[in-house]
Amino acid sequence: MQIGVDIGGTFTDIVALDRDGRVTLTKVPSTPKDLLEGVGAGVQRVLRLAGASPEAVERFIHGTTIATNAILEQKGALMAILTTEGFEDVLELGRQKRARMYDLDMDPETPTFLAPRRRRIGIRERLDARGRVLTPLDEGQVRAAALGLRGQGVQAIAVCYLFSFVNPAHERRTREICREVAPEISVSLSSEVDPTFREYERTCVTAFDAYLGPVVKRYLAGLAATLGELGVRAVPLIMRSRGGIVSAALAAEQPVTLFLSGPAGGVIGAKVAAARAGVRDFVSLDMGGTSNDVAVVRDGEPLIASEGAIGPYPVRTPMVDVSTIGAGGGSLAWIDAAGGLRVGPRSAGAEPGPACYGRGGDQATVTDASLVLGYLNPDRFAGGLMALDPGAAEKALAAIGRKLGLDPVAAAAGIHRVINARMADQIRLVTIKRGYDPRRFVLVVLGGAGPVHGVPLAGEMGMAEVLVPEAPGVLAATGLLFAAIEHHHARTLQAPTEAIDLAAVNRCLAELDAAGGMRMRSERAPVGEVRVAYAADMRYVGQAYELEVPIVAPVVREGMPAILGAFHAVHDRVYGYARPQQPVEFVNFRAVHTYPLPPPALRPTARPVGTIEHARLGERRAWFGHAGFVATAIYDRARLPLGARVAGPAIIEQADTTTVLPPAHEARVDEAGNLRLRRTA
Repeated sequence: MQIGVDIGGTFTDIVALDRDGRVTLTKVPSTPKDLLEGVGAGVQRVLRLAGASPEAVERFIHGTTIATNAILEQKGALMAILTTEGFEDVLELGRQKRARMYDLDMDPETPTFLAPRRRRIGIRERLDARGRVLTPLDEGQVRAAALGLRGQGVQAIAVCYLFSFVNPAHERRTREICREVAPEISVSLSSEVDPTFREYERTCVTAFDAYLGPVVKRYLAGLAATLGELGVRAVPLIMRSRGGIVSAALAAEQPVTLFLSGPAGGVIGAKVAAARAGVRDFVSLDMGGTSNDVAVVRDGEPLIASEGAIGPYPVRTPMVDVSTIGAGGGSLAWIDAAGGLRVGPRSAGAEPGPACYGRGGDQATVTDASLVLGYLNPDRFAGGLMALDPGAAEKALAAIGRKLGLDPVAAAAGIHRVINARMADQIRLVTIKRGYDPRRFVLVVLGGAGPVHGVPLAGEMGMAEVLVPEAPGVLAATGLLFAAIEHHHARTLQAPTEAIDLAAVNRCLAELDAAGGMRMRSERAPVGEVRVAYAADMRYVGQAYELEVPIVAPVVREGMPAILGAFHAVHDRVYGYARPQQPVEFVNFRAVHTYPLPPPALRPTARPVGTIEHARLGERRAWFGHAGFVATAIYDRARLPLGARVAGPAIIEQADTTTVLPPAHEARVDEAGNLRLRRTA
């Protein structure tokens, strides 16, 4: 038995797969006060449904939001920063970027909450740009600083010295001293967390790593204990932001790599579902209860970014290029100062949840709007996990409608229009801004709320087709089962391409290969089955930012024209121009080691034979734009045979989601069991 668990803001999704390819899936409400309570309850429930014992679990893979939540809620460890004397204010200076250019009252967008000035200590030491020692490390000062921080109750220290990415000797010695003086304090070194140049970004990511260290270690230890109490003996594997998985022990050593753990699983799940449908270019849209995650998959592979952000703060760690906004089923509707309707980013979450949950929530949410518009079945929501209260939803919508001079139905329609517009902007951000035409992509919708909004979103973006996988509501958990063990390493080696020292480049790549190989051996991955991919960060001389270009190792002089040609092509796609006559330089080199685990064998879903009338459950009135409320056929997706075609208006229900098919659209069940939605006229 293999189990994948993905924690969302509203529900925790669990998928179990046995060796015969049978899939069992379920959802349980997330437990924000103690996320592991929901994990434990979900594992018990899925094992009971599958008829399996805890001892049968051979692989347990987990996507977690613990790192993201700790940053957004500012509930990380009490930490300090040791840096080169004179550079104590790097974290505060930032890059002078402004999210709101003309806001004179805007708060600083630098993460000074990580370590206030009194806990940023300058240490006497200095290296030059080539790593040569100019000022030796003052070990006595390090020892005194560590003792002082210990007395203040500091739990973690980030060490970020100037040019340590070239020569890490001073940082490593600092860690040795800290362990001698205060062994209970965890220490993060910038030369290990992010050994590349740019001082602010390197300081940020190292500080985040230290800030998260005790929190993540405590959580992963609790996860192991929870599984042990249930009788599950499998060692947990954790999804990382880049879409690969690692053992919990290695995840605890690099907590900053877990920022997009959950969203990455959704992209991998969408990739698997799309591949079964023969779709290689698509935009995945994962709309859950709290947030919406959008990513681009090109030629079957997700786009990877070398740097992301949590709020306004840069996080320079490789991650699936996912755009996340607060737009989910639980997003709250509200009126801004100008009297306009807004939706999100605040959410009702799992507790108390939308008004229709009947748990004390009284503010209108997207789920309340979907219920009032007739899209959701109040008696079969989340596979019957809970009953919805239409009266409570209508009351909440009436309250916000009065402020706008609208009845509850018009307010519900307005909420849908606003949330769809926000998500359309999000799709533009990951496609058009990156040089891709969204009309050339299929929209793959997942999450509990995604299939409700898929068709209007595709129409707004000019996308011809929407693909709804078989179990979209738990697809992020399913994706965990298909992830590969993966490790990434990078290093700065800056030089013009026309005067590059190829021996130095190949020596750098060999060192990256050795570091990745060591990690893979610790994962017990078969050496002969590990794949290695190399890349270089390149830019035109004088530019401030780089583009990643795949390369082949070892790099030879004859291969340089191909590398340059690839860089010009990527630059043209991203920025709309290329300058082949302008000098180019290398900045960083990267190596990614991947061990694809044996892929799970999914048993084809047994499909009924017959007509779509056997799947019809009846009808109810649902709202569709200018047509208003119309009689809409309701279908049970599990009863739809392969090849069946459903004409809109229709609503297709299943345990984990609801698919809304407007008039003038058709849904076809393809050979893999996916729903393919297209406009008919």
